[in-house]
Amino acid sequence: MMDESVENPDVDRVSLKSKTPTKDAIKETLGTLRQRFRGVTNGPFSSLRKKRPKTSSEEAPASDDSGSPNSPLSPSLGPSPGCGSQVNSGSSFQEQDEDGPDAGPQSSKALGLSKKYSAMSRLRSTIRRGSNKPKIKHKSSTNDESSSEEKNSEDDEQEANQEMPETYTLPEIPHTPLSVMQINKLIETALLEEAHVNLLALRQEFQREQEQCGEDSTMELAKKEKDINLLYEELRNKVMAIVCDSDKEVPVPVARIIQEEEKRAEEPGGLAGSWMEAWREAVVKRVQVKVDSVPLDSKEQSSSWLAVYLGHLGKAIVEDLGSVKSVVRWCYPPSFRVFSTYVKGYHTVVGQHLKQLEEQVTELRDLYALLDWIINKYKSDRIMGSESLQPDMKDESTDLQLEESFLKQLQEKYCCRVKEDISASLDRVIELENEETWRNSKPPQKEDTFLDSQFHMDIWTKVKGLAVNSGKINAPLEQMVLSVSLQELTNFPKRFESEFKRHCGAVEPQSLWIQYHITYINSFAALQEHMEGYKDTCPGEVEGFRREVKCLIVRLVQVLEDQFKEDVKPYLRGMMVRKWLRSDADFNQLYSHTAQLSQHCSVMRPPHAQDVANRLHYHVVKEYVGQLMKNNYSCKNRKHEKAATKIRQQLGKLANLFEDMKSTQDWLYPVGDDLSDIIGQKNKTNIKEHLEPLVKHYPDFSLTENEEDT
Repeated sequence: MMDESVENPDVDRVSLKSKTPTKDAIKETLGTLRQRFRGVTNGPFSSLRKKRPKTSSEEAPASDDSGSPNSPLSPSLGPSPGCGSQVNSGSSFQEQDEDGPDAGPQSSKALGLSKKYSAMSRLRSTIRRGSNKPKIKHKSSTNDESSSEEKNSEDDEQEANQEMPETYTLPEIPHTPLSVMQINKLIETALLEEAHVNLLALRQEFQREQEQCGEDSTMELAKKEKDINLLYEELRNKVMAIVCDSDKEVPVPVARIIQEEEKRAEEPGGLAGSWMEAWREAVVKRVQVKVDSVPLDSKEQSSSWLAVYLGHLGKAIVEDLGSVKSVVRWCYPPSFRVFSTYVKGYHTVVGQHLKQLEEQVTELRDLYALLDWIINKYKSDRIMGSESLQPDMKDESTDLQLEESFLKQLQEKYCCRVKEDISASLDRVIELENEETWRNSKPPQKEDTFLDSQFHMDIWTKVKGLAVNSGKINAPLEQMVLSVSLQELTNFPKRFESEFKRHCGAVEPQSLWIQYHITYINSFAALQEHMEGYKDTCPGEVEGFRREVKCLIVRLVQVLEDQFKEDVKPYLRGMMVRKWLRSDADFNQLYSHTAQLSQHCSVMRPPHAQDVANRLHYHVVKEYVGQLMKNNYSCKNRKHEKAATKIRQQLGKLANLFEDMKSTQDWLYPVGDDLSDIIGQKNKTNIKEHLEPLVKHYPDFSLTENEEDT
């Protein structure tokens, strides 16, 4: 009767209908079955009532209705629908033929139980799907049918999300257990509840025999203890394999077996070690399997292999914890803290996994992706802070469980790679400058009327980009990146200068060579200005870079000044000689070079243009007047008046050039007029009146005069 109803659901419904003529009776009967199968009232073991094996004369008739609500069979005779795959663990026992001569009545009983367990499992699935009610055709609207289906679906979901109670009633332990081989067979076929109660019976039998023997333990007793330990190992392995391999529901007996064994931990005959701890380890293994199942592309397959992988990993974590939250957690009592255990498992497993993954990461973008995922994305609303995991995550930590020094080492590795990247970029800047400018003697470009090379913008953009992106991870990393970037940048001025001299030491024409110097004075000044924005974050590094840039600019300016002085030196020496009064050739050359200097200063950024103008203004006037002081030039026949007029005119023209160059040496502008006033005097007595203020206002002239007298 039972087999027929299981194989044919319609027969089952007719049978139920015939036995329960009233609607109330149907509800009462189904409620009793549901309570027994789901363990709502008395726990999952409440319906098991095994008795000692009967003799052949005492066997119950085969036609007994095993589908009766009063059946003593356990509700957990097999895996529940949707509980995931069941892994058959290997047996430690030697296989024997169940129909062999040693099987006896116990073997027949085990086989009979197995058939009943299978049938009852199918019946339970049918009842949980709501097919236990007879289908009666009525003329009703489609909306009524749809509404009824939705209601049934909601009822099933509410039932599925009912929390398993902490307390339960242990099924009656049989006085005479099944044989070792029969218990092992139940374990292999995942009939855990039946295997467990028989193993408890075997364990109690062992305890009674041990008490009777006292200290005189027999070989038979030692063998039985070994068999019990082997069976327990098989049971634990099977239970943990189910936990590890189940993606959805977990069979009810799993939690009850763990609870019962935790209670009996101090009794003789059990396994060493905590079952609850073994369950937590199985959860970790399951998490490990889930993490390992996320596909990982190689570097050759994708340049963004790590970022893509971490995205898939985060999605897998959220999906799995969502399944734990909505399904798995209801397969255990609250004391198991299932969701919290899985979350901690992910913290541990993912932390260890990333430590192994870090060894493969060498590129800067991959190190960035890894740091960002660890510090920000893992705890963000994308993964552990996901809305789908609330409110269960509210009291849980969202931090990965990492080795104490791992994150620090990863940040240092990232900063080292940043330093290497900056160094390579600076080398590339020099290479491009040589390829595009020096090698082809290409004139530099202008930016806002000033000569300029855009490499300072390239460098600033590089450093700024690294700093901004690192700041998105956290502020300390941004400071570390800025520090190493500025340290590497501090060496750049000397490296650039060395390569510039090597490639442009003899550039022709000279005007192009001068333009290059002005260009790099402007460019390094602009680069320093960019880096000044980081003086509050890295004051020491900014100061070091500022010092190096200043030294380079001073050297570049000095080269220009020395070149100008060398160019005008022969023409200044031509002043105040015999041909000077009747020829303007030397002065015209001096004026021409000074005019070129004025043009160069016009394309040099302040304040360096003004500094050059000030120093060379002083040099030209000093050398011009110095020639007058040094040379013993005699003016007869009123030539002194002509000489005074010429000095006034020449120094006036030079003063106009330096004024155009924004020279701030104001005290040098009237020197031509003052000298002309002295030289143009006819009476020597009047010369002293004009000489005293000249010497007082221009101490350098007095020094030159004293040196000449000496």
